[in-house]
Amino acid sequence: MTLETNRTDLASTRFVADDHEELTSGQCRLRIDHFALTTNNITYGVFGDMLRYWDVFPAGESGWGRIPTWGFADVVESTSDELPIGERLFGFLPMSSETIITPGKVDERGVSDVAAHRVGLAGAYNRYQRCSTDPAYDAHREPQQMVLYPLFFTSFVIDDFLLDNEDFGATQAVVSSASSKTAIGFAQLAKQRGLKTVGLTSAGNQAFVESLDVYSEVLTYDAVDSSATVSAVYVDIAGNQDLLRDVHTHLDGFLNHSMVVGNTNWNHKATNTSALPAPTPEFLFAPTQISKRTKEWGRDELDQRIGDAWKNYSEWCDTWLEFSQAVGNEEVLGVYEALRSGQPDPKLGYICSLPNEEAK
Repeated sequence: MTLETNRTDLASTRFVADDHEELTSGQCRLRIDHFALTTNNITYGVFGDMLRYWDVFPAGESGWGRIPTWGFADVVESTSDELPIGERLFGFLPMSSETIITPGKVDERGVSDVAAHRVGLAGAYNRYQRCSTDPAYDAHREPQQMVLYPLFFTSFVIDDFLLDNEDFGATQAVVSSASSKTAIGFAQLAKQRGLKTVGLTSAGNQAFVESLDVYSEVLTYDAVDSSATVSAVYVDIAGNQDLLRDVHTHLDGFLNHSMVVGNTNWNHKATNTSALPAPTPEFLFAPTQISKRTKEWGRDELDQRIGDAWKNYSEWCDTWLEFSQAVGNEEVLGVYEALRSGQPDPKLGYICSLPNEEAK
C-alpha cells in the first residue's frame, strides 16, 4: 500500500496497492516498518520539482508523486551481494508498505541506493544507515530518530550556515513557524551560542512555544511590527508569503539576510520577491552546506559535532515531546492532512505505518 499525492495539488491524494514486482539482479526489497510524518515532508512535496524529491520514489502514473519520509525498514528479499536479508536500515522511504532499492557504495556507515532514477540526487538522500553498524542506534529510540533527527539536521545546518557567515552581521534571528521542530532545534542551538531569536507563531501555539524557553522573545504573526528594529536575519520556515512581506517591510534597512528553509504554510500564494524590500530571499539547501563542511572539517569531525549537538537536543526533547501512532490508510491520511493544512499538535511526533492491503 502506498500513499501518493498529486504533484501540483498536495490536497489530492490516493492509495495504490503495491504491485510486488520481481527483483532484478542486485536489488533488495525493503519491508517498511514505520516512518515519521512532519511538516518537513510537506516541504518535500512543495519543492518536489525544484529539488528533485519526486525523483526519489517515482510513481507509476504521470502527475502523481510519492513524498519521501524518514523511517526504518527491513531487508526481506535480496538478490544483492551487498545487503543480506535481515538487515535493518534507516533512511529515505516512501509512504508505503515496501520499496525496492539497488544497494551500492557500501562502507562501514551503510549503503547507498544506486538505482538509475536516483543518480545525481544529494548523497544524504540516497544513503541508508545500517542499524547493525551504527554505534548511536538504539531500538528503543527509533521514534526520536525518525521524527527529530532529520529536522535537527536541518536545524544544525541553519545555525552552522549563519555561524559560517558571522550571522551576516545581525544581532537577532527572526524565525517563522516557531513551534515547528526545525525551528525549535535551531533556537536551542542559537541560544547556546548567545544569538538572540524572535520566534513567530500562531496565537494558539504561543503558550507552548514560550514554555520551551529557547526563544529570546515569542510573538504572534500579527505582532511582527512590535519586534525590535535592529540588525536581523530572517529564517523562514513557514513559507507564508504575507508574513514574508510583513517581516521584510518592518525590518526594511535592518534585514541583512533572508533565508528560505521550509514551507509549512505551503498553500499561501507566492509573493513577487522582486517587489520586496531587500534582501532577496535565498533558499538554504542543507546538502550544500554539509558538503562544504565535509571538505573543511572531514566527515568524522562533522559527524562528531552533529552527534554531540543531537544527543543534547534529543534528551531535552524527552521533557516535552510525545509520540502518536498512526496505522493504516485512514489514520495515516489523517496525519498527512493535519500536517498539510497546518494543524498538527506541536507537542506530538507522528509515527506511521501502512499494512499491505488492497487499495481503497
